[in-house]
Formats: sequence, structure tokens, C-alpha cells
Amino acid sequence: MSEKKKKKKPNWFLQIPRAIRYNYLKLLRSPEGGKKVSLGFALGFGLEMIVLPTASLIYILFYPIVRICGGSFPASIIGNVIGKLTFLPVILLPFSKKIGELIYPTPYEDHVVKFHHIYYQLLHGDFRVVKDIFRGGLHILIGQTIFGFILGFASYFVIYYLYERQRKKKMVQED
Repeated sequence: MSEKKKKKKPNWFLQIPRAIRYNYLKLLRSPEGGKKVSLGFALGFGLEMIVLPTASLIYILFYPIVRICGGSFPASIIGNVIGKLTFLPVILLPFSKKIGELIYPTPYEDHVVKFHHIYYQLLHGDFRVVKDIFRGGLHILIGQTIFGFILGFASYFVIYYLYERQRKKKMVQED
């Protein structure tokens, strides 16, 4: 009986750059035009920023938003996946909460939720804690929406430039 050498699967953290490159190459090989692909990617990347604050409910509106705006749906999925792989929504959460508090300030100072008292208050019928949690979630939603808009807007131009550069390079190689 021969001993087969087992292939060791690489660490998942080391697979992230490979997954990003794979999705990037799929994006550049999309048959739609540069503007449609760029718009789809920008929408997918921007909508990824508000997945956490909406508890993934944005995915119900994901397809209609992309189709109404006229973007490429496969490109929007690729943008969404790349947004997930970069961990940007998680990294930007503290900053988005601060931005949300600047835009929509709370009318009182004592709105900090003390998590060790939540269960005690809920068991005694004090549901003001739920309102405080929702208000904090609203701050994050406002901030993440702003980040999603900014990053989606910026990614449109980056992807359009990269798509057109790849198209021109391919045309030169064919000649």
C-alpha cells in the first residue's frame, strides 16, 4: 500500500487575496460594456456597506436596485463579494457610528446602553433599552450608508478605468 501525500489546505486567511484576484479577473472578462460593469460593481460594493446594519435585509432589495439603476448583476455580485473579503464594513463600524451621531444627534446625553443591565431591565418591563439599541443601530446605518455611497462612487471610476485599460490591452494583443 503506497502512502499518499496529503495536500495540506492553505490557511483561509491566505486564500483571501487569491479570491479577490479571481473575482477581479471575472469582472474584467464580463461581456457587458465598461459603464454597465462599473455601475454594477459600484452598487454591489456600496450596498455591502449596509448589510450589517440592516441585518442582511438589504439583499431583498439588492436585485431590484441593480436592475433599476441599469448595472450588471454579475458585476454587482462580484463587487459585493470583494466588499465582504476586504472586511471594510466591519472595520468602518466605529467610524460610521461617530458619523451617524454627528448627523443625527440624540436629544439626551445618557443614551449609552449598559449591556450588563439589559436583561434585568427587560425582565422588569423597562423597554427603553430597546429604543436605545435601535437608536445606536440607526447611527451605524446612517454612517455606513454614507461610507457605502462614497466607496461605491470611488469604485465606479476605478473599475471603469481598469476595465477600459484591460479592453485596450486586449485590442492591442489581437492586432
